[in-house]
Amino acid sequence: MAEDIDELSVNWDEGGTVTVEQLDKVILSRGGWATILFKYREQNTRTQVWSKVKFTIRRYQKKSGVFRQQSKFNISSIAQAKSLCAALNIWVDEAEQAGDGGDDDGGGASDE
Repeated sequence: MAEDIDELSVNWDEGGTVTVEQLDKVILSRGGWATILFKYREQNTRTQVWSKVKFTIRRYQKKSGVFRQQSKFNISSIAQAKSLCAALNIWVDEAEQAGDGGDDDGGGASDE
């Protein structure tokens, strides 16, 4: 378990073989509840072929000084990622046009 948000990763090793490789991450929110978007790929242990790029959004809660994963949402394809981005862009534009573009919970993508 990680004590610092920057230590959180989706890298996974099975018996000395990397089976999940983190390619990038964006910290979306920090604090007692952290949200991180990861870009990663998985290796098929039988064929040793790497998957296409995948994405996952993970929520962590810090308790007793340690971050523990509480939930995750896996985005399994580029098509699904594009659909998610398209819907969010529409909703954000609508909210801004309605004057509701504020960030009430301070959960923006800052690196404080």
